[in-house]
Amino acid sequence: MTKENLSKDNGPKLDVKIGGLRLKNPVMLASGTCGYGEELSDLIDLSALGGIVVKGISLEARTGNKPPRLFETPCGLLNAIGLENVGVQSFLKEKLPWLKKNQVTTVVNILGNSIDEYEQMAALLDGQSGIDAIEVNISCPNVKKGGVLFGTDPKAAFEVTRAVKRACSLPVIVKLSPNVTDICEIAIAAEEAGADGVSLINTLLAMAIDIEKRRPVLGNVFGGLSGPAIKPVALRMVWQVSRAVSIPVVGIGGITTYEDAIEFLMAGASAIQVGTATLVKPAAGLDILHGLVDFMLQNNYQSIGELKIQD
Repeated sequence: MTKENLSKDNGPKLDVKIGGLRLKNPVMLASGTCGYGEELSDLIDLSALGGIVVKGISLEARTGNKPPRLFETPCGLLNAIGLENVGVQSFLKEKLPWLKKNQVTTVVNILGNSIDEYEQMAALLDGQSGIDAIEVNISCPNVKKGGVLFGTDPKAAFEVTRAVKRACSLPVIVKLSPNVTDICEIAIAAEEAGADGVSLINTLLAMAIDIEKRRPVLGNVFGGLSGPAIKPVALRMVWQVSRAVSIPVVGIGGITTYEDAIEFLMAGASAIQVGTATLVKPAAGLDILHGLVDFMLQNNYQSIGELKIQD
């Protein structure tokens, strides 16, 4: 795979659109796995990707959950970081300038303990040069306030989405939780509230026990399971949601190889996010992009949209 094959004139059409967000290709890095971008800058050219979703940002800085906060499982990773972050003002002053300077398409993941906090976050980010879209995190399973509470109730998901849309003119993507009975119901609520797209899935609520110490491994007891173990669940939900809503779907969950990414695009995703794989191999996103392009060339696909399986 050569750089020429990634160009619009010499290869398949890779660009995709999610509301007003235009991506040069469908491969993004997921929130919480690429920091604020600069941390990976010596290991990968972030500007070559479709974009990155920065670590979740709140109004005030957060210290997160007590340790231990990470635990490796077969084919997966348990995390209970608890949305540790620098806070919105520090992000705007210390992190965003680097992203803008290096021309990284940037989606800011936001979180809050109340609808008012989500609305305030959206208003603060609106109009900031270098921010291309907002991802609304209503689905984090390892915090005791907010997060997943909004993502399991269609009415609450509607209200949060509507508040964010009311407060800003940026494209808004709502990140959905798999820890629900019917994820399509939540996706439809977000669409009805004006979301430009939905991303799914966030991690599955899970735990591990240390049998020698006779206590949970994680300091928070519960955490979120990510990695290859959750891919079949995520793929099924992307298939369902992409057929329940008319807005674009961003697929997330256990994407490690270009074959995984193609499955999600065939299931109905317009774009994908690479998460845990980046922690194992920082350049995983670029490897997936290159493999995707080669596959499209070999099979005469002209655009990303052609990959979707038509019912």
